[in-house]
Amino acid sequence: MSLQLPYWRLSGFYFFYFALLGATAPFLGLYFDHLGFSAERIGELVAIPMLMRCLAPNLWGWLGDATGQRLAIVRLGALCTLLSFGLIFFSRSYAWLALVMALHAFFWHAVLPQFEVITLAHLREQAARYSQIRLWGSIGFIVAVVGLGALFDRLSLDVYPLAIMGIMAGILLGSAWVPNAQPQQRPDAPGQGGFLRQLCRPGVLAFYVCVGLMQVSHGPYYTFFSIHLEALGYERGTIGLLWALGVIAEILLFLMMAALLKRFSVRQVLAASFLLAAVRWLLLGTLADHLAVLLVAQLMHAATFGSFHAAAIHFVQRNFGHRQQGQGQALYATLAGIGGALGALYSGYSWASLGPVWAFSIASVAALAAAVIIAACLKESGD
Repeated sequence: MSLQLPYWRLSGFYFFYFALLGATAPFLGLYFDHLGFSAERIGELVAIPMLMRCLAPNLWGWLGDATGQRLAIVRLGALCTLLSFGLIFFSRSYAWLALVMALHAFFWHAVLPQFEVITLAHLREQAARYSQIRLWGSIGFIVAVVGLGALFDRLSLDVYPLAIMGIMAGILLGSAWVPNAQPQQRPDAPGQGGFLRQLCRPGVLAFYVCVGLMQVSHGPYYTFFSIHLEALGYERGTIGLLWALGVIAEILLFLMMAALLKRFSVRQVLAASFLLAAVRWLLLGTLADHLAVLLVAQLMHAATFGSFHAAAIHFVQRNFGHRQQGQGQALYATLAGIGGALGALYSGYSWASLGPVWAFSIASVAALAAAVIIAACLKESGD
């Protein structure tokens, strides 16, 4: 079986998919700033793709489960992502860009959940190798942020749409290269009641509230971090390297996560992640002009994304039965999307009226609130 695993085909897809995230997270807000939009409009435009994350995975996931044509959905989603983003060349007006953001994100967010199912179907009894494949997604992110940062130092941000479409073409080619696979049929495991009953168990609702708060707290970072650093005098190539540093810390944390979860409970890991996030946002809001502090803050991405995400996925797996796993993961993605959209919106309005320090301070309060909730409401037995 191991000889038949299409390792490089699967890894190549993840490389390009997360390279697109590496091209949008640091540079999308910077591009809209380059076009002359205000902080409020930038926040709204960045929020739109996050709102699509609330809708698209659930709709396309239902279609994939109903038809079993997951690879066809991946390929269609990749093609429509490319075509719909190409509409950006027709106009640079706010309304048109909002439409482009909504359309391309609707198809882009359809792709990954379906591809995850295909990857695990290929792996079957080799599921432990998933991290070896997913690792290439983080590498793709790093290549994108470093490469595009250097590119935009040499060339104008006017080339940004072309760079994005080049990466989208890579996703499309990657999806065409991957062979299909269907998950093994397994007998239904006895559950612990329906999805709503499991959702209402002690600590579970509190966990999902904290998921939303954590994503709200990331609003200034994902929307204005690059703009913030450029205003402080950092070059775009340096900004790209700083984004890459955060992802490298995330990769190292993922490699250590199995050992951490053996030593610490999920509750402890989540609480520590929220507390470190609260500290990180204060550092970025007040001391980002000091490179040493900035480097430490970026290394803390290992906690604010890496340990949080790994522990959250573990929590969902532990607290939902086999037949409710998909719904539990979908709710996680949905609340992450809602929280991300709210974070982008509030950061846009607070950035314009109050400034970076207050925007990041609000983010810190949101993360601290999540730490208090998880400590008070999630019991060790709920891990």
